[in-house]
Amino acid sequence: MTAPPLTWLYAPGDRPHVVAKALTAGADVVVIDLEDAVAPDRKEYARAATAELLSAPQPVPVHVRVNALDGPLAPRDLEAVADRPGLSGLRLPKVTSPGQIIRTAERSAPAARAPALYALLESALAVEHAHAIASAHPALRGIALGEADLRADLGVREDAGLDWCRSRIVVAARAAGLPPSPQSVHPDIRDLEGLAASCAHGRTLGFLGRAAIHPRQLPIIERAYLPTEREVEEAETIVKAAMTQQGAQALPDGRFIDAAVVAAAHRTLSLARRN
Repeated sequence: MTAPPLTWLYAPGDRPHVVAKALTAGADVVVIDLEDAVAPDRKEYARAATAELLSAPQPVPVHVRVNALDGPLAPRDLEAVADRPGLSGLRLPKVTSPGQIIRTAERSAPAARAPALYALLESALAVEHAHAIASAHPALRGIALGEADLRADLGVREDAGLDWCRSRIVVAARAAGLPPSPQSVHPDIRDLEGLAASCAHGRTLGFLGRAAIHPRQLPIIERAYLPTEREVEEAETIVKAAMTQQGAQALPDGRFIDAAVVAAAHRTLSLARRN
């Protein structure tokens, strides 16, 4: 079982030197941003610089966040980067309907190696359509929230006000057979204690990993989402028990385990082995 990524590091597409640093910062995935991080008068330069970089394979998987699909820039972004050998995925912002995923997948399909698609849900309408979006097309490999825009759309001031939406995304991803969703970015790069606490909360909701906007956030995220020693020991006990007996069973301490519990234990050990 291959361990899933835990960290996605964003870097602005119009700053190639920042992208170069991001590629060696230790993130599992680097996301080159052509959308919110780039000023309108820098969009063309960001697109060209990103296309040039991705003309060759990169040391880590690289995704590109294109501009909003319902705007005039996204088609040019897709044309510039979709068939580049250094591209691993496309992150699609402000998705609100499954039709947007289908059209983007069809537009990208002629590429020699069509990239994986990842939908960012950033509005109340998107959350309401979460499962339909998550199951729209086989090319879609994941969904996640864009919490800054969602917070503004809902008028939510307290962080807890987003928890229902967060759980909705986690459930929709699982129901569609997608990997667990990562958390949205923590915007204050100085607040590492707050980041750790937020990651701990996200883990209880079912998220796995998190997007970051600065390299200093990466070890905090990874530490929060890696299993503890106790969790690894419990997982090893469950897997060993499953190897010696068939069907549902009880461990020596009385805990009941079945196939779903065993599968979860295997996932825990896969994560632990990434170190």
